[in-house]
Parts: sequence; C-alpha cells; structure tokens
Amino acid sequence: MKRVMSQQTIAASSGIASDSAFNAVTPPLYLSSTFEFDGFMEPGPYDYSRGANPTRNLLAETLARLEQGAGGIVVASGMAALDLVIAQCAPTDLIVAPHDCYAGTRRLLLARSAKSSFSVLFVNQSDKAAMADALAQKPALILVETPSNPLMRLTDIAWVAECARQVGAKLAVDNTFLSPVLQTPLVLGADYVIHSTTKYLNGHSDIVGGVVIAKSPADVERLSEWANITGVSGAAFDAFLTLRGVRTLFPRVHAQQKTAASIASFLTEQLRVRAVHYPGLPGHPDHTLAKQQQAGFGAMLSFDLDGTVDDVGMFLRALGIFTLAESLGGTESLIAHPASMTHVSMDPVSRLEVGITPTLLRLSVGLEDEQDLLKALEDAFTAL
Repeated sequence: MKRVMSQQTIAASSGIASDSAFNAVTPPLYLSSTFEFDGFMEPGPYDYSRGANPTRNLLAETLARLEQGAGGIVVASGMAALDLVIAQCAPTDLIVAPHDCYAGTRRLLLARSAKSSFSVLFVNQSDKAAMADALAQKPALILVETPSNPLMRLTDIAWVAECARQVGAKLAVDNTFLSPVLQTPLVLGADYVIHSTTKYLNGHSDIVGGVVIAKSPADVERLSEWANITGVSGAAFDAFLTLRGVRTLFPRVHAQQKTAASIASFLTEQLRVRAVHYPGLPGHPDHTLAKQQQAGFGAMLSFDLDGTVDDVGMFLRALGIFTLAESLGGTESLIAHPASMTHVSMDPVSRLEVGITPTLLRLSVGLEDEQDLLKALEDAFTAL
C-alpha cells in the first residue's frame, strides 16, 4: 500500500526536482510579466502574470495541499486575502465577525460596510446566546479568528461550522497564528482559510503577502477570477521567498512553540504579571478546546503587566533580544504593545471592552536560544 505523504514532507518537497528545462532541483523563479502564445489564437497555460504565474501557482498549490483544500489564491497581503473573501458578499448580506478580532480586520470590515458593501455584526463567538441571536439574522458569511489577536482566545471551529451550515452561511477562518502545522480549519468544516503569508508561512520577515484557500473547486475558481479582475495577485518574487520559507515551516513552528511554552510558564511565576494569555497553560479557559482542535499551542502569547503605562515603557527599554515591532511569526522574537501599535486604530473604549488593556504586551517567540530569551525577560522584570 502506498504511504500517504505527510504534511511536513509536502512542505519540504513540493515542486522539488520538477524543472523540465534544466533539471534544477529548486523550482525556478518566473519573473516574466507576460508569456508567449503557442500560435495565433493558441494561448499556452500562462499568458499574463496578473492572472496566473508558475511560481505563484506552485505556492498556492503547496499551501492548498497543506490545508487540504481544493486550491489557493495568493495575493499581495493578508488584508487583501480577507478583502477577497468579503468581496463575495452582496450589499444585502450580513457578515458576523469576532468582537475581539485583529484591528486591521475590524477596520476593513467597518470601511467596507460604510460603503454599503454588506452589513457587519461583531459578536463574542464563545457566547452561544449571542451567536444564536446573530445566526437568527441569517448571515452570509461568518469570520473566525482563532486564536484571537492579541488575547489568544479560541473559537470552536467545528461548532461554528455546524451553525453556519444550518443557516446557509460560508465560514472563513484566519489561521495565521497557528499555520497548517497546528490547525487545519477546512478539516473542521470551514469553507475558506485565510493567512497572512507574511507571518509563519514565510517566516523570515522579508515579504508581505496573503492567501485564501477554499474547500470547493467552484469557490477557488470564483475567487481566482475576482483576484484577476481586481489585480490583487501577489508578486512572483514574494511567492518564491514564501515557498522557500515553507520548506522549514514545520521545524520552525515546533521549535518556536516549545520555547513559547517555557516563556508562558515563566511569566505565570512573575509577581509583576497580572495575567498570561496562552492556551497551552492548563489554567487557560480554552485549554481543553485547544487540545481538541489544534496539534499544538503555537508560539504567540500575551501578558498583562501589573503596573502603569510608564512601567511598560521601562520594561521595554530594559528588554534585550526581543525587538519592539509589529508583525509576527519570523525567526526573530518580537514584542508589541497592542494598544499603541497593532490595535491603535481601535478607540480606547472598544479596546477595553474586548480586554486589550494599556499594559498588555504581545510576544512572537522566535528561534533564539530559550535560556537567552528567559534571561532577557528576567532582566526586564528586575529593572521594574
């Protein structure tokens, strides 16, 4: 019996030794914007790179295999990927989104709804009564972000998928924080998976990109056509770099989450930490759900510093190795202050309503030595 290829093998070997021109082991980069026709009224498989490009297509195929979807559409950013999905909605449609979603997602949804592209309703998707009220309005699309950014709250994908089916809605899940290494939403019932490929999939903080992976071939075709119409397709060079990053996705994520677990445990022991948000901790309210729908707990976490905003500044100035910057999922460890960085576009009242305090800090754990990172955090706490 032929052995089914594992996801890790797919990531490492997709497209390897497939070059028919010169037998290159690494798939070549096709930078050409246009392609020669075979003859008059005889187009080849590619004609213009906005619509299709061999390098971009290989990345899309690889990511679709990893997420177990019918196909993928690689676009210019994670926000472009989200916009591609919500653009399928009509002005009379309702989108149900998480109340604590990434601020960029919230901003896009509000901007599109203000232009009457659709209506949007922000709901605590862990609150079944609130979800029941939202579902009674017959949404066309439900967006899920799990774990949430930056509070690491989880949503039961299989349960929401069943709810979506009952009302005839599509379900889209943002899987950026975990990647297909640790979570496969399509297997749990989602219709679309969205990634900012800028993050873990690329893993080296040197491109900006996004992808939508769809469960059904019909959705893949419709999304591909719309991406071509609107011109949001990703660049070939960015696709090439992202595929290079995917080769090491599995060992990177496994190493990063191991260190993240140690850091989360360390933070729970600090007197100047009010709360630690990491589903891998047994005391996290979503720990059991994380074990059910995830293959690991990831390398993202956040914590509330017990102090003032001035204390946050003091802590950050004393912190070594971790770089104060937005984004996540790279080989380097980053720290962000959501209230003034990733979620600054949310008004202060909305931030507090969802739990984003002025002293919340978000960590993206990289590939540095675990003990060096722990020592850097210890020194920063000592400075307070």
